[in-house]
Amino acid sequence: MMEPLYIADYNYPLPDERIAKYPLAERDQSKLLVYKQGRVSEDRFYNIGDYIVPGSLLVYNNTRVIQARLEFHKKPRVEQTETTEEVKQGARIEIFCLEPLSPRDYQLSLSSTRGCVWKCMVGNAKKWKGGNLSLTLSSREGTELEVRAYKEEQMGNTYAVRFEWDGEQVSFAEVLDAVGELPIPPYLNRKTEESDLRTYQTVYSRIKGSVAAPTAGLHFTERVLDDLHKRGIETTELTLHVGAGTFLPVKTADANEHTMHTEIIAVPKTTICQIIGQLGKIVAVGTTSMRTLESLYFIGKKLRASDKPAYRDIETIHVGQFEPYEEATGDESVSSQEALQAIVDYLEVTGQETLHAETQIMIKPGYQFRVVDQLITNFHQPQSTLLLLVSAFVDGDWKTIYDYALGHGFRFLSYGDSSILTRAKR
Repeated sequence: MMEPLYIADYNYPLPDERIAKYPLAERDQSKLLVYKQGRVSEDRFYNIGDYIVPGSLLVYNNTRVIQARLEFHKKPRVEQTETTEEVKQGARIEIFCLEPLSPRDYQLSLSSTRGCVWKCMVGNAKKWKGGNLSLTLSSREGTELEVRAYKEEQMGNTYAVRFEWDGEQVSFAEVLDAVGELPIPPYLNRKTEESDLRTYQTVYSRIKGSVAAPTAGLHFTERVLDDLHKRGIETTELTLHVGAGTFLPVKTADANEHTMHTEIIAVPKTTICQIIGQLGKIVAVGTTSMRTLESLYFIGKKLRASDKPAYRDIETIHVGQFEPYEEATGDESVSSQEALQAIVDYLEVTGQETLHAETQIMIKPGYQFRVVDQLITNFHQPQSTLLLLVSAFVDGDWKTIYDYALGHGFRFLSYGDSSILTRAKR
């Protein structure tokens, strides 16, 4: 049984005026907090190369935020048996697409034509009594296209929603681009603006699927990336599509009773090989990259425990929330290199170039890091799982970092300033 982890111990005062409502005009001009061996200093982000050891491998998340929020203003189509009152209830319904259900794969779903099913949050769900919602948009060819939404199944606080449209040459990604709204974080307390379409994406984003940006990467510019390469710092990429669960607060007094959201990850074999070759010098850009990289260790351990002939029978590889803390997985006889090599072997046996898996990993104080040595990250909300992750990485010294940031004019949360944290070697 795990010792209680009281989330109240991870609180700090965050005045509203310290939350950055907009980004700086120049991304890499943001302030940079530098933490190493208990010491804190500051600089500007464009100098981040000064704090990364040459020969390091910087790993970033290449996900791209989709325009996942849809507003249906038309009334539902109703059967003749329904009453006039039910017709009146079909007012404005907001549908927030979270993740694909059919096809399950993000790229297949976003490239679907005519129809697909997504797990969605629905605003005003009680007023969506039956039938379908519809709206009309203009396709890129200038023709009108009707999009219909059907509420198929309730899934707790979310719904399975089926979308249909008639244009055979129009993908769901194009539907979202034409009629969807980019979902900026709720704590910004403002509506999405045209500028967010550019500033709420990293410069290296390319794989569509997230409903929130991996915000540690928002500070990078081509100038910074060029400087890192000149310094002998390599870069590589992976994909974790950020879900709305990233904004879920911890509502339980004991953080161990909080349920982490599951996220789908994709890591190319080439990236895993690069990591193996540069273990000891791995820099994670953001908590999403961190969670993916650390999940690789436990995925590799699972695969090492399987017979190679059984590899082709594996349907889904899942890392559980508390798997790192279970006695069965606490066996350190498997090194990080061995675990990662097991993934490469699995991909080669099954003829795959990319690892696809799911992770629900919860990184909290007491976690033993196996892959990441430095973390680039923004400043996170009080009493959040992301703050627990930071605390774990700096051996509980998070207050030193946050007290400094609060006392030295740093800007907080998604559009705020950045930090680079170095893990103490044990």
